Amino acid sequence: MSVTSETGRDTGQQAVPLPVQQPGLAGWVSYRAAIVRRAMERPLTSYYLLLGGSTMLLAIGLMMVLSASSVYSYRVHDSSYYIFLKQLTWVVIGLPAAWLASRMNRRLLRLLAWPAVLVAVILLCLTQTGLGFAVNGNRNWLALGPLTVQPSEIAKLSIVLWTADVYAKKERYLDSPWHALIPVAPVVTMISALVVFQHDLGTALVLFAILLGMLWVVGVPARLFGIALSLVGVVAFYLAASNSERRTRLTGFIDPFKDFQGAGWQAGHGLLGMSSGGIFGKGLSASQQKWGNLPEAHTDFIFAVLGEELGLVGTLLVLALFGAVAFAAIRLAINTADPFVRYVSAGVTIWLMSQMIINIGMVLALLPVIGIPLPLVSYGGSALVPSMVALGLLVGFARAEPEAAAALRDRRGERRTGKKRPGRMSLPGAISAGSARARARTGRPGGSARSRRG
Repeated sequence: MSVTSETGRDTGQQAVPLPVQQPGLAGWVSYRAAIVRRAMERPLTSYYLLLGGSTMLLAIGLMMVLSASSVYSYRVHDSSYYIFLKQLTWVVIGLPAAWLASRMNRRLLRLLAWPAVLVAVILLCLTQTGLGFAVNGNRNWLALGPLTVQPSEIAKLSIVLWTADVYAKKERYLDSPWHALIPVAPVVTMISALVVFQHDLGTALVLFAILLGMLWVVGVPARLFGIALSLVGVVAFYLAASNSERRTRLTGFIDPFKDFQGAGWQAGHGLLGMSSGGIFGKGLSASQQKWGNLPEAHTDFIFAVLGEELGLVGTLLVLALFGAVAFAAIRLAINTADPFVRYVSAGVTIWLMSQMIINIGMVLALLPVIGIPLPLVSYGGSALVPSMVALGLLVGFARAEPEAAAALRDRRGERRTGKKRPGRMSLPGAISAGSARARARTGRPGGSARSRRG
């Protein structure tokens, strides 16, 4: 017997009934896991996970920016809401941009990928002119009238789109390492070199992570992949060791409390904030570290304030949301028939997850402090808007998948007619039906299926 999907269309696959709930706790867990697996196989799973996970991360980010920046904002700008309102403005700009990205025609998107890389290179070069200025020793900002932007953040999205377009066009030739490397590796390396020239080693590492991740996705042989990874590691170590400030950060993160009043000040206070939060945290706006002890509390080290105020529960929630977004994007990349969608989904996942890992590792003193924001959570419009646009693209891709599009059409039809398609069952209904079958199988009138005692 073939399966009828939630869209009402015959999928041609054999029906896989839910297993009967077995006795005991193990049986209960196994049955609920089967329910979750079935729910995760639905056509709209990727769409809802991407949309819901991104929205929740954005909401948590606004909440934490307001809390983490309030003291600094009042001291510098005479208003506790100054920085929060700027971040809210960027969100207001980013939401329609993400919506437009989710509706953009793929052919047009692919045409724009090449000019986007060219614009990113031009903006990176302009940082070395009179339009550029330095922040915290990194000359990676541009002043364009009243607007200040960080071109390297735009470069991340441009590289992902351009690389995806190149690999989609060369899909038939990617068995050859030469086609996989050229022209992607030289172009991304050149852009990364421009970023390194700005003294922004952290962003350069993210760009290299995107390059290495995409090479792995297209199936570059392990030997070449290992050589590339080794070269990136050697270059990164040389760049870190050749600069006195970076060298101090490289050696200081191992034991921040050894030079707590010097190089270990930021990392040490980040650890103090995380450790003082406990299981449930001190409560929103109750952080002590944000009162001046922790530098960049609302940007690079916002995760430390989050851990202090929301505790282990809050940090695990953020990790779970990032995990949900990554799962949905990988699921989309695996299931899609469009190579461009596959490579964009993989590239965005590599970009955001590598940046998240570097930021959290930095806060936990597992990695040196290299100035990387936490995607969607840290303050900064230059990083926020490209991330929102990238996730908007993934949401649009997930919604446009044939089964997902059909499911959405059916749901719109149900709302218009007010009638639910026969045979369609909600998740709670499926759980109740499964429990009823289990009770019938064991002969018990109610409750969960438990073994009879002899």
